[in-house]
Amino acid sequence: MRRLRYENPALDETDEQILLLLSENGRTTTAELARRVKLSSPSVAERVKRLEEAGVITGYHAAISPEALGRPLAMWLRIRPVPGKMQRVAQIIQGIPEITQCDRVTGEDCFMARAHVKSVEEMERMIDMIIPHAMTTTSIIQSSPVAQRLPPLPGQGTPRRSSR
Repeated sequence: MRRLRYENPALDETDEQILLLLSENGRTTTAELARRVKLSSPSVAERVKRLEEAGVITGYHAAISPEALGRPLAMWLRIRPVPGKMQRVAQIIQGIPEITQCDRVTGEDCFMARAHVKSVEEMERMIDMIIPHAMTTTSIIQSSPVAQRLPPLPGQGTPRRSSR
């Protein structure tokens, strides 16, 4: 039987619980999800498959500590290319492995990039690759009071914690 792609799914409370549980631990087994949401394993497996096909679940990732990899200094770089250098700056940013995330944004700056480096000297070398083509403002991250999390789900006003 051929399945049609399920687009713009209406998430019910059980779907939302599954998403919250998977966002906390992407390796949660179908059996554990089923136990936690009080459904059978086949029912949960079908829901997860439907959420994947709909593009709600886009992948499963390991959370890796940059500090444990010897990169204790994290920062945000605001990057404003000089006129005519937007594409060149994008290429440079893509080629810098210390930059782990970058978004093109509105406002005075064009890019916001997050980077993890070993030292201030390494940070300077990275910035020196960009500044011939753009102005930069660097903010070293002191702490992160909000870890990466899901935005509010459709049935929620604010993110809620799953019950453990």
